[in-house]
Amino acid sequence: MAGKFEVYKDKAGKYRFRLKAGNGEIIAVGEAYESKASCLNGIESVKKNAPDAPVIEEE
Repeated sequence: MAGKFEVYKDKAGKYRFRLKAGNGEIIAVGEAYESKASCLNGIESVKKNAPDAPVIEEE
């Protein structure tokens, strides 16, 4: 099964997203958004800007 983004409301009523791997493990989480539309834009930003993002180790 492929990974998926889940959109949900947190305890404060803000919209958030999490990216889950095919096995159900959470591998990324988004910030809190005031609106669902902003949350969905955040997901689209991750999809657009990170497909080939390099991994940089900071010490």
